[in-house]
Amino acid sequence: MSSLAAAVRAVDPLVVTGKVAAVNGLLIEARGGLSRLAVGARAEIVRRDQTALPAEVVGFRDAKALLMPYGPVEGVAPGAEIRLTGDRAAVRPSRAWMGRIIDAFGQPIDGKGPLPTGPIPYPLRASPPPAHSRGRVGERMDLGVRALDVFATTCEGQRMGIFAGSGVGKSVLLSMLAREAACDAVVVGLIGERGREVREFIEETLGEAGVRRAVVVVATSDEPALKRRQAAYMTLSVAEALRDEGLHVLCLMDSVTRFAMAQREIGLAAGEPPTTKGYTPTVFTELPKLLERAGPGPLRPDGSPGGAITGLFTVLVDGGDHDEPIADAVRGILDGHIVMDRKIAERGRFPAIDVLKSVSRTLPGCQTPPEREIARRARQCLSAYNDMEELIRIGAYRTGADPIVDRAIALNPDLEAFLGQGPQETTRLNDSFTQLAAILDQGMIKDGVQ
Repeated sequence: MSSLAAAVRAVDPLVVTGKVAAVNGLLIEARGGLSRLAVGARAEIVRRDQTALPAEVVGFRDAKALLMPYGPVEGVAPGAEIRLTGDRAAVRPSRAWMGRIIDAFGQPIDGKGPLPTGPIPYPLRASPPPAHSRGRVGERMDLGVRALDVFATTCEGQRMGIFAGSGVGKSVLLSMLAREAACDAVVVGLIGERGREVREFIEETLGEAGVRRAVVVVATSDEPALKRRQAAYMTLSVAEALRDEGLHVLCLMDSVTRFAMAQREIGLAAGEPPTTKGYTPTVFTELPKLLERAGPGPLRPDGSPGGAITGLFTVLVDGGDHDEPIADAVRGILDGHIVMDRKIAERGRFPAIDVLKSVSRTLPGCQTPPEREIARRARQCLSAYNDMEELIRIGAYRTGADPIVDRAIALNPDLEAFLGQGPQETTRLNDSFTQLAAILDQGMIKDGVQ
């Protein structure tokens, strides 16, 4: 009875309403009830002959609140009633959500019925765990992709960026990771994805094996900026809930760039000044808040590590410029970057990962000395061939001029075959080092080195 009485006392009997004062593009100005509003508060706008339009307070101007809708503004009339529905959104995920596809509000869109409710509400815009109370990165993680396991070895709780232009194979690489990476659960966030590609990605690219252990959050490119941004928050909230159940979660988000674009739309509509390439200051404030939520979870009371979120976030580089503002900001936040090159994709090697430009910041500590030596020798050959590639192609290089280049030329076909991997092909981490060592040792035998 005491808990029930406390719940009754917590009920706010005041119903807060306002009126639509103006509609400017996607921005709705409201008057009335301002003393009860705050940035991030949720409201709904009554429309003529239509369902109520959900909206969120994004700022204030003079004596008016500024709201952005979660849907089309058609039907919103001057003086329409605005009702406050809550301060901040939360979701109650559970392990039973695995195998399901949801939208930015946590509602199922796969036609499989309602979702079970978890015991604990998780705010969509949660703060990352305090730095002093979270664990360190764990053991290295078997991703099942040879190029990554050897040259960008990733640990449990690490956060990596996948930097690439459009059409280079990011989605296929994510599907390989979702199916084959050694983890307990996968959370996939498709932020601003093309609507026609969602079912294709889920049914064909991801496949039944990938969907079975995954929660997929979808917000297509035609949806309002608030929904695209919220889908990114939803992705991390679901991952945090599974992490707190003690699971090792792989969080895949495609893409952080579209999250930044959505935040830019919101900021510009609210009156923020544009900075580099039109991105507003809040974009660079929200990026670390989002990305820092991935990583090792809080330590348990006994000091032992709990669950962890290993994050791989794609970044759509504008025109192949890896120094554009979002790519530069994300690279400085994450624990390493994986670079995908269009030239590699054009010559037919997939995944089109440029291993010479890819870096994992947990290296070299997560590799054994023999493994480090194998990776070093392979990098030496790849780098030597890359430096002399133009001369080799036009026939200007003479065999015998440099023994390292000679060896790189001899090994290049085998190394390219090693780095290439079909979407349905899987190689475990230890086997990847074994295969690469065999290639390098065979090259030494051919050179007459025993």
